[in-house]
Amino acid sequence: MADAPIYFYQTEIDWQGDKNLKLTSGKLPAIAAGAPPEFKGREGVWAPEHLFVAALNSCYMLTLLAIAEFSKIAVVSFSSSAQGKLEKVAGSTYQVTEIVVKPRVVLASANDLARMPRVFEKAKENCFVSNSIRSTIKIEPEVFHHQTQTTPCPLS
Repeated sequence: MADAPIYFYQTEIDWQGDKNLKLTSGKLPAIAAGAPPEFKGREGVWAPEHLFVAALNSCYMLTLLAIAEFSKIAVVSFSSSAQGKLEKVAGSTYQVTEIVVKPRVVLASANDLARMPRVFEKAKENCFVSNSIRSTIKIEPEVFHHQTQTTPCPLS
């Protein structure tokens, strides 16, 4: 069996004074970041806490989309919110102990609705971010069938 490829991702951070940072990575657009207000930072910038939760949320979404495509499940729309719980852990320091991801998926075919619980599970199992962190991860999905004028909701 051939070895799996190894990838490297590099970021740069420049301190902008106070608790303000500028994140860059090659040709990607710069991101203003810094400490959140709870830790004497300011509003309006991405904090490490936001980026951590966003990393999981975006990885989960992209993994789910790849699994759906492989499984020939047509996704019409997909949005997701995620909330991380940062708390001081006894005998330690602050940690993100839990992240709740709430994906909201609309499918083209009602026939695929029954397949989605396994897709959600496989996405969690295969998301490299969820496999790289200690936080408890909870998935609370909502799945809908896309209603069109030719396939109206039977409750209408």
